[in-house]
Amino acid sequence: MSLTPEQQSEIDTLRSQSHQTLRATVPGMEAHLYKAYDVLDHGFIRVIDYMGDDSAICQAARVSYGKGTKSVQNDEGLIRYLMRHWHSTPFEMCEIKLHVKLPVFVARQWIRHRTANVNEYSARYSILDREFYIPQPDQLNAQSTVNNQGRGTLLEGAEAERVLEILKADSTRAYDHYEQMISQEGQDGLARELARMNLPANVYTQWYWKVDLHNLFHFLRLRADSHAQYEIRVYADAICKVVADWVPAAYGAFEDYRLGGATLSGKALDCVRRMLKGEEVTQENSGMSKGEWREFEGVLRWKKC
Repeated sequence: MSLTPEQQSEIDTLRSQSHQTLRATVPGMEAHLYKAYDVLDHGFIRVIDYMGDDSAICQAARVSYGKGTKSVQNDEGLIRYLMRHWHSTPFEMCEIKLHVKLPVFVARQWIRHRTANVNEYSARYSILDREFYIPQPDQLNAQSTVNNQGRGTLLEGAEAERVLEILKADSTRAYDHYEQMISQEGQDGLARELARMNLPANVYTQWYWKVDLHNLFHFLRLRADSHAQYEIRVYADAICKVVADWVPAAYGAFEDYRLGGATLSGKALDCVRRMLKGEEVTQENSGMSKGEWREFEGVLRWKKC
């Protein structure tokens, strides 16, 4: 179960209340407030608070750039212009605060994005729950032979069962020892801040994560990408659905120019120009390495027959 009964009771109470406000609100985002959306086997995301909307982005841009934006006739066009030309500061006028429950190894990837405010559940003061991420069988892959940080072919049959049993057994044994160390009958147990070091990286933690829209888009561009690790990508995908209801014009521009777009190097652009002229371009005459050429083919979804 993702939520404890206490957390669900708190959410029900918060969603039963309403407050009059003069600040900008977004109906789509109001519908998301406090709700928990399941991710992985025990994780979730939920919106705790937000500030700003599409209009806030345009308002900030018109203050910043003045007459330079007057030729843009509507807010959506202005937002697309800002996204297209990498004008980032207007998007910083919007902020979101999320409550996220996630495995520790995912949190350690996530925290590399150092442009947010984070407050994590403390295992120095509290006891972590007996909850571990155990992959579904269709997410058990061998190491990629091409990408050192990626996955290869799917493990099947006896090998998949063997790996799952190891993951489950090690997680259970580690937590059993964790409990034994912190609660010794008849004497003081080991300090929680020390006992926690024995827990595996697939144990779940929780945090509040507050970030502005510009830096959130940067996070989503990397983590909602098909090349991102599955276990963090599903969190990014869940956040994308929320953001699309919060700032639909900004998210539409982001989806078009960032998620659906690509950045080409000078050499790659030169290859495209040569191809358009009818020239046969190969990796050998492209000036690109094999790795660059493979990525270039992936961007164009093209391969020489």
